[in-house]
Amino acid sequence: MIVVQTPLRISFFGGGTDFREYFETEGGCVLSTAIDKYIFVIVKARFDEKIRVGYTKTELVDHPQEIQHELVREAMCRTGIEQGIEIGTLGDIPSAGSGLGSSSTVTVGLLHAMYAYHNHLVGVEQLAQEACHIEIDRLQKPIGMQDQYIAAYGGLRLIEFGPGPEVRVHQVKVTEEVKRALNENLLLFFTGVTRQSSSVLAEQRTNINKRLETLRAMKAQVLEAHRCLEDGNVEAIGELLDQAWHLKKQLASRISNNDLDDMYQAARAAGAIGGKISGAGGGGFLLLYCPHQYQNKVRQALHGLQELSFRLENDGTKVIFNYNR
Repeated sequence: MIVVQTPLRISFFGGGTDFREYFETEGGCVLSTAIDKYIFVIVKARFDEKIRVGYTKTELVDHPQEIQHELVREAMCRTGIEQGIEIGTLGDIPSAGSGLGSSSTVTVGLLHAMYAYHNHLVGVEQLAQEACHIEIDRLQKPIGMQDQYIAAYGGLRLIEFGPGPEVRVHQVKVTEEVKRALNENLLLFFTGVTRQSSSVLAEQRTNINKRLETLRAMKAQVLEAHRCLEDGNVEAIGELLDQAWHLKKQLASRISNNDLDDMYQAARAAGAIGGKISGAGGGGFLLLYCPHQYQNKVRQALHGLQELSFRLENDGTKVIFNYNR
């Protein structure tokens, strides 16, 4: 039996510049962090030759091509597993539409678990690349590439994309004081709305050539935020998040709506410096930067929303249990 733990993520700045259609020409970059909320993938042998897949529903089939869960199907094909196996996924948050990168986290975790089942040691770069191949090339999802990389690598990262196909992953070097300030001042609230990110991202991808100046401004924010963090100017992150949210809303029509705007404005009026809807937008989790003295007022202002406590996570995907008989 193999159990793999893979972190979810928060994307702070630069989301949208990680689309190939943008970064292969312009070059893109994002600032993201893994968080201590996870997807767990369990893989174990079966007595018979069937394939059992357990997630929000259960599948029992004879061949990988019959599996409806497309990420499981593609990961099995990629790693050469054909029969006699049970695969399960468990998550700390809603499995779809959260804005915390859950689909790519599942893909990275599945690949890692299946390679470990074969006793193959695979590096995080390969896991990220193959997860991108599955989601973007094989399944034609209209998504960027940051989620796969942060799930594989973990930590607080500046990730550069292009120009061209190259991806470079850098650790953001911050003091323990800065990390503590981020852990204490960042809040997450579930908006109660889940959505298919592909519906938002497809429009965003179509609009890329019309939004080049906006994307360039978002890319510049990544470098500014990186400097602020390494200089210890943590409070500037809140102000930059507010600017980033207004820029992000220009990328597609369904990134925000009146309800989400009302939630954000209520949080700002209560003391939050800035924030954004995590991920593609349209729902999922609301990320806020709020000084400690105003946090209870923000919680009161958003009393109808469920808060998700979290901390930054240093590790990426990892095998936490490996038992072979």
